[in-house]
Amino acid sequence: MPHDERPAAILFDRDGTLVNDVPYNRRPELVEPVPGAREVLDRLRGEGIPLGVVTNQSGVARGLITEGELAAVNARVEELLGPFDAWAVCRHDDADGCGCRKPAPGLILAAARALGVDPGDCVVIGDIGRDMDAARAAGARGILVPTAVTLPGEVAAAGEVAPDLAAAVELALGGAVPGVRPEPPGGRAAATVPGLRPDTRPGVRPDWEVAR
Repeated sequence: MPHDERPAAILFDRDGTLVNDVPYNRRPELVEPVPGAREVLDRLRGEGIPLGVVTNQSGVARGLITEGELAAVNARVEELLGPFDAWAVCRHDDADGCGCRKPAPGLILAAARALGVDPGDCVVIGDIGRDMDAARAAGARGILVPTAVTLPGEVAAAGEVAPDLAAAVELALGGAVPGVRPEPPGGRAAATVPGLRPDTRPGVRPDWEVAR
């Protein structure tokens, strides 16, 4: 989608993007929004932009999280951050070979379908390369908001990079963000992102499923 056009919907990764990442979180009381998340989301709601969550939750397949625990954590996310118009959740593990687990596009496609919009008119905001790869595979626009777990190679490969969630939303809406240069044709926008760790994580492969 042209970057000066209003997105038909904005889809967010959950852990590390909307809330602090607690690996395989099964306890609602541990849900903690990232700074400014509620304000950013309320701004988008005020502008009438549909919002979705697209999240890998392999803890279900691994027996680390029950369906009830996952539902309780997601309910706490909405209690703290407000309602979302769609949730797309992959409960599979990498070995399941599904089509929804990011970096596969299934979650993006499912959320767009639930919202009644074209995935090519959506913006996906996430914190790791899987999120950006899923967006790219679905034909959506991806904006990376790196955290301490984001790999340098993931930043280098991202189409657009923003220093925080508010800046990512500003980019998604076509605004200018200090310290971020606009994406050049065939290139990527860049922001200075400190604290990235060396690329030591092994490669992983796709998967998929949906809710609501």
